[in-house]
Amino acid sequence: MNSTLPQPHVAILGGGPCGLYAARVLSRAGVRVTVLDKGDRPGGLATSHKRGENWYDMGCHMLHEFDKEIYEDMMSIMGADSIPVQLDAKIRWAGSFYRYPLQFQDMIKGIPPFTLVYYTIGLFTAQMRNALAPWIPKNAEEALVMLYGQPLYEFFFKEFTHRYWGIHPRELSATFITTKMPRLSAVDVLKRALGKIGIKDRAVHAVDSALRDETLHYSRTGAEAMPRHISRVVNAEGGEVIQGADVTRIVRDEASQRVTAVRYLQDGEDHELKCDECISTIPVPHLAMRSEPAPPESVMEAAHRIRYKPIAIYGLLVKKAKCIEGLYIYYRDRAFHRVGEPKNAGLVVNPPDHTVLIVETTCEVGDEKWKGTEEVKQRIFSDLEIENICHKEEVVEVNLLHCETGYPVFALGFEPHLEKVRDWIKTIPNLQSVGRQGGFTYPNMHSAMRMGAKAAQVVLDRLKPNHKTQP
Repeated sequence: MNSTLPQPHVAILGGGPCGLYAARVLSRAGVRVTVLDKGDRPGGLATSHKRGENWYDMGCHMLHEFDKEIYEDMMSIMGADSIPVQLDAKIRWAGSFYRYPLQFQDMIKGIPPFTLVYYTIGLFTAQMRNALAPWIPKNAEEALVMLYGQPLYEFFFKEFTHRYWGIHPRELSATFITTKMPRLSAVDVLKRALGKIGIKDRAVHAVDSALRDETLHYSRTGAEAMPRHISRVVNAEGGEVIQGADVTRIVRDEASQRVTAVRYLQDGEDHELKCDECISTIPVPHLAMRSEPAPPESVMEAAHRIRYKPIAIYGLLVKKAKCIEGLYIYYRDRAFHRVGEPKNAGLVVNPPDHTVLIVETTCEVGDEKWKGTEEVKQRIFSDLEIENICHKEEVVEVNLLHCETGYPVFALGFEPHLEKVRDWIKTIPNLQSVGRQGGFTYPNMHSAMRMGAKAAQVVLDRLKPNHKTQP
């Protein structure tokens, strides 16, 4: 430990749900902790931004109740600011609206009987093949065909996946399917039936679908309330959350390789924060590229190959009391992939006879969606009208929000590059890289917070000989 410090000091890079909750656990245990977050508000992607009199979320972010310990802790922190809301998500499919996650029986509605038989045979054949002669898919296209059969892949998944990511499924890793794509209920039905006759499932697995019925938690000021309250209690317990702090260097001792300080830029001025432990939630490539001394050349090359998909959020103030039924709706063939109406979850909107729409798109930095060109806005307005959500004349404001590292991209062959960077991180005794960006994964809110809690516990275990923790 650095004996010049009055007590062990933990630096946390990034103030999203993971970093903030790590700070919550550490500060509650009496550990000196500082969070460096480059945003003007805590929360990272899981926050809101105020434009005029209203709040606009960076997507749809609400707390689930699955992790009882975190849920109860957050309720004690938020108090009356937490609003329980029933999950009501939909997907626009085959000319109708269906509950999301989409069930197989919903997906096949409207399909002509003979075509449906063709798709079902394809699904059954794929499951039989996987059970009797399992094979390892080379990419996401093969993984989807393995799960659902060639006909359903062509019909449902191929075009949408390509449009959403800007990458053909054959250029995405099969890992994408096992970590991001919810599986259809019919697959489970078939697998159970095959299992009863002794045909075991040895195929690739998609992730479990979310529950169709559950309670979420939101706030009258949007997603910003939860990270704001965590930041408040961290500060109250002796920690510090610094906003507008852009990390520029992670300084390591050349002999021990330990992180000794973090340099950051705030309001045009350089600062240095000395530390004994470091938890990073910033994007994995940034962690490697901003390390001093620099990692080996092979690690730097690997870091440059790790990609994220940028997002552009169009926050619309609409002169209409209500636009959609439910919390949010997914679309497969529009200029946007999801539209949320947070007022339906309790967001206060001004004027009261107006509403706010969160229109989500994926993009590339510098393209038309990123810039918010008039052409893109007109396409969005046109698709909103086609979907009978609102008319162009009813849109009072358009507020554009960005994130360069919105979604980790599981491009074909990304795994060895990520593993190389992770192996390098493991050589640094007092550094952890976790969370959505730092872990290069897709956790929901409570899962990201649990990752932060686990990282904090690792730090507490390391500090135990020199620091008395609370029971």
